[in-house]
Formats: sequence, structure tokens, C-alpha cells
Amino acid sequence: MTLLRKISLFQFRNYPEAAYNIEAKLICICGKNGSGKTNLLDAIYTLCYTKSYFSATVQATILHGADAYRIEGLFEKDHKKESVICKYKNGKKEISCAGIIYDKHAEHIGKYAAVMVAPDDIEMINEGSEWRRKFMDSILGQSNSQYLDNLLQYQKVLQQRNAWLKMYANDSKIDASLIDYYNALMAPAGNYIHQVRRQFLKEFVPLLQKYYSQLSADKEMATIEYQSDLSNFSLEHLLEQNVQNDLRFQRTLKGIHKDELVFLLNGNSLKNYGSQGQKKSFLFSLKLAQYEYLKTKMNSSPILLLDDVFEKLDQQRMEALLNIISTPMFGQVILTDTHEHRVKDAFGNDSEIDFIRLNQI
Repeated sequence: MTLLRKISLFQFRNYPEAAYNIEAKLICICGKNGSGKTNLLDAIYTLCYTKSYFSATVQATILHGADAYRIEGLFEKDHKKESVICKYKNGKKEISCAGIIYDKHAEHIGKYAAVMVAPDDIEMINEGSEWRRKFMDSILGQSNSQYLDNLLQYQKVLQQRNAWLKMYANDSKIDASLIDYYNALMAPAGNYIHQVRRQFLKEFVPLLQKYYSQLSADKEMATIEYQSDLSNFSLEHLLEQNVQNDLRFQRTLKGIHKDELVFLLNGNSLKNYGSQGQKKSFLFSLKLAQYEYLKTKMNSSPILLLDDVFEKLDQQRMEALLNIISTPMFGQVILTDTHEHRVKDAFGNDSEIDFIRLNQI
């Protein structure tokens, strides 16, 4: 089980400076809107994954008017405690664990796992395929270092290949040796990623179905359909056969970067036909399945981070979710809410809950 025991923040988001000790397995971060509840969750996530869950740029995570930040967390896993530090200064981010600075940030991925559930996650259902691929890649990148290496290799070469396509899109005399070189680098990585994704979904979908059944009282069958160019052809073949189209559009049109996950309820598209309640149940089922999958693969319970869930779920789904996360299978749960009494009522007055009470910063 992964446990967070302490966290300190300096110039991270809206925190000039703060530190918190954490003792219990269930922690509620309470405060008014704007007091920094979500930002504290994001700091925990950043310590696990070296980057923010909510912001694409580092600059967006720095206190307004500052030029650096530092977060430190004391984690306990298998009765061993280690300090993780993430800091940014002079345009450079540095990650260290137990006093050792990583040469590459990716080396830290998989060390400590957390699963975040946030209101904007609904976009994974409503928006384009990139959101769903990113969800799948984040799970596999944590639990399979070889997958992460191949994914980073594929993305690097894809950028290089696309740059070549833009450069020579209107050139009648093309030296094909370089595109052949890119294809030779991309193909093994892409084929490997495709195979791992297929196997992953075979294991993941039954978990999704289990949790959706619990949250929706067995009303629908939830599943995921995997659509990929590589289902019928190898990546070598696809890249070779589509060079002219790629040149015309100045980008690589076939490959695992175009894979799609189609979320289905009773065979119908959740995105197009699902109600808001069905989408919320599906989303929480995805996250709970992610939690169990990571726990199995990493032999340790991740930290579950729940942002503002009481505001987003109806009473029936909230009770079902609480029944699930209150079981012994789940480890440390850290959630946010504006009302302390609501959390006490939901979990019961006898539950051991630590409250981190935030004032307006």
C-alpha cells in the first residue's frame, strides 16, 4: 500500500508556503472554493508522476509572481519511507527520490501510483480520441516500463517523420532513404504498443464491467471497442503504402497514434447516446478499474484522489461509490469537499478521518 505521510509546498499554485502531516488512511481536504483544495491534490499527483494533472505547462503551476516552486512528499510503501522532491527553478525541473536525482523524469514513473478523479475527466468521454489514448497510455506507462520506453520512442520518431513530410511535401525529387529510416524505427515500437494495448483491454474491460454493474445496479453492459489501423496490417505495411497520402497531408495518417477506444453501453455509443448519469457511472467505473489494474500489476494499492465528487454524483451513485472505496481493497483515499459535515455523514461518524482545513490563501 502506498501512503502519503507528509507534504510541503513552496510557491506551488496558490500556496506561498504550507506543510501538512497525514496520519489516517482517509483524508478530507476541506475549505471554501478557491482555498486550494484541488491544488493540494495536484501537488500529490505531481509528486507521483512528475507533472501536473490539470496543467500542460509548468509555468501554470507556479505561484503568481514567482519563478520557481518546490514540493516535497514523504511516502511510505512496504513499511519503507522515502522522500520525493519535485522542484522547478531557472527553467529546469528536477525530480529526486531518497536523495537521488533522476537523469530522466520517466525513471520515476511507476514508483508511486495515484489515481485521480476530477470533474473535467468527463471530457474523456465527450471529447476526441486523444483523451482516451492518453488514459490508456498513462495506465500502461506506470505498470510497464518497456511500454513507456516504446511509446516515448514512437512519439519522438513520429515528430521527426512529420517534420520530414512537411519539408518535402512539395518536392518532386525525394530521397526516400530517410523516410525508410523513420519507418524502420517506428514500426517495431508501434507494433509492440498495439499488442500491449490489445492485451491490456482483455484484462481491463472485465474490471470496467464489474464496477459499472455495481454503480448502476446491473442496468447496462459496459464495454470498450478497440479500433486500430494495426488490427489488419502491420505498421511497416501501413507506413510504406501511405507515403504519398502522408506527403499530401504533411503528417503521418496511419499508426497507433490514431487508435480509438469506443465506449459502449449495450452496444451503443456512450458519447452519442449516453445520459449524463450513465456517463458519470462509466467514468467512475473507468477510474476504479484503473485503480484495481494498477494495484494488481504493481503489487501495491495506489493513492485514490477524489476531487469534488460529492458535488457531481447523485445520492444513489455516491452511496455505491462509498461502499466500493470503503472496502479493504482500497488503500489511502484523499478527497476534497466544501462541507466537512457532509463527509462525516457519508462515511459515518465512527470512521477515522483526518481533516486538512484550508483557509482562503
